[in-house]
Amino acid sequence: MHMLDLRKWVATLTLSASLTAFAEDAKPLYENNFESGKVGEIPSEFLVLDGAYAVQEDGGNKFLELPGSPLETFSVLFGPTQAEGISVSARIFGTGKGRRFPTFSIGLNGNAGYKLQVSPAKDLIELYKGDAVKASVPFKWTSAKWARLQLGVHPGKDGIWKIEGSIWPDGTALPSTPTIVFEEKDKPAPGRASITGCPFSNTPIRFDDLAIRAVAN
Repeated sequence: MHMLDLRKWVATLTLSASLTAFAEDAKPLYENNFESGKVGEIPSEFLVLDGAYAVQEDGGNKFLELPGSPLETFSVLFGPTQAEGISVSARIFGTGKGRRFPTFSIGLNGNAGYKLQVSPAKDLIELYKGDAVKASVPFKWTSAKWARLQLGVHPGKDGIWKIEGSIWPDGTALPSTPTIVFEEKDKPAPGRASITGCPFSNTPIRFDDLAIRAVAN
């Protein structure tokens, strides 16, 4: 096995173990590491809302890449349509350039649903619903390093839905407590998972190891 493939396999096992700790009854509903994808194309099950997303390869590792221009926000939908009781996770890589930084996110419940966004220019992790910021916490992003993101939506007590997001360095375990939490009274609408990026730094943004799993209530 190629060394990079071996590292990716080990990282995938680590993530799977972490997700199991997060939800003991986790069941994979969708997974894509792009290793079977054709370079220059996008898997047929993805719905591209905008942007020139395509599978690319570097050092034997394949991933989905958003080019470094134009400087707009672009999204892709994937996976099954579901309202609650699920989590989406991904590895994401971006680079800053001078004082310019990319923004990127993973989401649930469709393009107008919830998004866990890394906003390096603000030194924040932000939780959006549609275009509205619902919560934010301080966060110092590291350029040119893969990061893991996870976002979950599940019912809590008394008709309250809990939206929980986590971010952590690739190759380490999922944190024991979420990075950001928001409670919602309105029932989430069904929708597909999403990834979104804006290459403000004029450098590509890479997405890998997408996964959707059922989570415990």
